[in-house]
Amino acid sequence: MSARLAPWGSGIGANIRRERAQRQWSQAHLAREICRAAGIQGEPVGRQEVSRWESGKRTPREWLPFIAAALGVSVDELRQSHTLADPPLPTLADFLPDDDPLAPLNTRNGRRIGMRQVEDLQQRVHGLRLADDVIAGGDLVRPALRELRSAVRLYREGTHPGAVGRELLCQIGELAQISGWIASDAGQHAEAERIYRLGLSAARQAEDHTLAGNLAGSLAYQLSNTGREVEGLDLARAALDGAGSDPPPKARALYLDRVAWAHTKAGGAENAQHAMRALGEAGVALAQDSEGVESPAWLYWVDAGELLVMESRVYTELRRPLRAVPLLRNVLGRYDATHTRELALYLSWLAVAYADANEPEEAAATAERVISLSADVASERTAQRVRVVLTRLAPYADVPEVRAVLDRAA
Repeated sequence: MSARLAPWGSGIGANIRRERAQRQWSQAHLAREICRAAGIQGEPVGRQEVSRWESGKRTPREWLPFIAAALGVSVDELRQSHTLADPPLPTLADFLPDDDPLAPLNTRNGRRIGMRQVEDLQQRVHGLRLADDVIAGGDLVRPALRELRSAVRLYREGTHPGAVGRELLCQIGELAQISGWIASDAGQHAEAERIYRLGLSAARQAEDHTLAGNLAGSLAYQLSNTGREVEGLDLARAALDGAGSDPPPKARALYLDRVAWAHTKAGGAENAQHAMRALGEAGVALAQDSEGVESPAWLYWVDAGELLVMESRVYTELRRPLRAVPLLRNVLGRYDATHTRELALYLSWLAVAYADANEPEEAAATAERVISLSADVASERTAQRVRVVLTRLAPYADVPEVRAVLDRAA
């Protein structure tokens, strides 16, 4: 499913979107402000209605004065035609689901949800994240999806006070991020995209901008790796911009890493320069982290080593093996045998870097390890990397060591 971007131009919808974006409000936030301006209890206007106005699918005739009041502008300003030199960049709102997968059911069972249930879910989400460190997506995708369905059902069917509902939405967002990552690793890319968009909706409704940026960046990473490089780059930038002016240093470093990767996959000399600049900015952002800076628990894995991983992969993709090889050797020294998938993935980039450096014997030896490690890992990502390695070895088929690897793989 590709992103359906709201049309840009001079209409009322574009003006609403522009004013909302300037205030860094989510569509759900604007909907609440409109209801407050109208003096109406409840939420007769929701995020979906705001999305329809902004996309031009509906015209907010009777609501226009209250929209203007909520935004602090005049009705005439919302009606005014604006000429834009260039279309605005996509925002995270452009990547939300068309429907509202988290809308409460009309008939709830009345079960009251408290912080205890939220804390239980938080523990299960963290356990799933730790499991993903050592278990491949093909083995985890079923339990991950069961957990996600159960959490969404809990939110939609139960009743919960505002603070509990927000925390529950945050846990659904975190669960969607790791479940989407697992589904993507298992090769279920359409399912992963649907899950990421669900999580993005949850994070936006909870107004957790840091989590929304992680979900958007995760989807951007998948898009960049599955032939949708333009969308991936747009979304990676939107994730960085949508996080606001002051995200935790680790989060900003993560967003910038994904921007660097998206530029790398987009190709071209200009994108290569942007990729290197983003890597540098990621290092600067991470250097601002300290013990006194609070970060969400799910950022536990973002450190200098992870930035080194991305830097080495970017250099490999840019075919700069003299820089990539020493970095990758450093990276591989950080992983033990329990991280089979990561070892296989990073060895695959090392094999490619050796091939680019005109070292076919070293490339062949490394490829042997990649193939051996990947044999028992239920990960489509590692399987795809094996195919990349074999393709890059093919020009050296007359080298005996390479020929042996290619023959065994065949």
